[in-house]
Amino acid sequence: MSVQGEVDMARSRVFGEVAELYDAARPGYSDALVAEVLAYAALGDRAAVEVGAGTGKATMPFAATGTPLVCIEPDPRMAEVLRRNTVNHPGVRVHAGAFEDWQPDGRGYGLVFAATSWHWTDPERRWDLVHAALAPGGAVALFWNPQGVRDGELHAALAGVDRRHGMAGAPHGEPASSYGEVPGDWAGQPGWPEDECRRDGRFTDLRAVRYRQDQHYDTDHYVGYLASLSRYRVLSSDRREQILAETAQVLNDHGGGIDMALFSDLFLARVR
Repeated sequence: MSVQGEVDMARSRVFGEVAELYDAARPGYSDALVAEVLAYAALGDRAAVEVGAGTGKATMPFAATGTPLVCIEPDPRMAEVLRRNTVNHPGVRVHAGAFEDWQPDGRGYGLVFAATSWHWTDPERRWDLVHAALAPGGAVALFWNPQGVRDGELHAALAGVDRRHGMAGAPHGEPASSYGEVPGDWAGQPGWPEDECRRDGRFTDLRAVRYRQDQHYDTDHYVGYLASLSRYRVLSSDRREQILAETAQVLNDHGGGIDMALFSDLFLARVR
């Protein structure tokens, strides 16, 4: 694994410090997106694998459809919350460990999906691991929830706070107007997997779908959401508390919350 990959892996393990906050504050995924994935995958009696399941923000809507799931979560604290959240879904099995260390044991799964977690996987191995887990014709679904601030004045005020503290990549870092019209057009930000998948060559029927909805957070909810993010977790506690306090003050000065455009962008492909 590259040095950057090791750094990313370390950042991916900080969520467990605030597993309960993560579970309460993070946005979920729409039923329409889940329906799109399941229609594309056409699982039949095959099970699905979720990579980086966290506390179950995407797990729960899939489990609610009766889909059998193997949920892989590297942080044991997150996995414990996930087990609690899925206790009433006997078709869900939780594997506490890294996707890179998990073994499908020769079982051909019908779907591998990752909800805002694909970027934490090892880029040198992830397509091999997905291919090894899937049955012929099996599907991969990768999706994210990028957001943009709807109020330009509020965006500018929050950007001032972030500049003072050297913060980059916060959810409020882009205005909603800067996003393009197609899935994966994230105001110039990298991470969309289509080119990487095409270069791999073992997948076909590539598709991309975007869902958009308006999302309102009150100040406490939004600050809690920020506190669950890795780029805030890696800060010293004093520095983190300072930037969160200043962010909260800006939100309170602008009506006590923030209105965001939430883009759920979905990438689909299947094994040739």
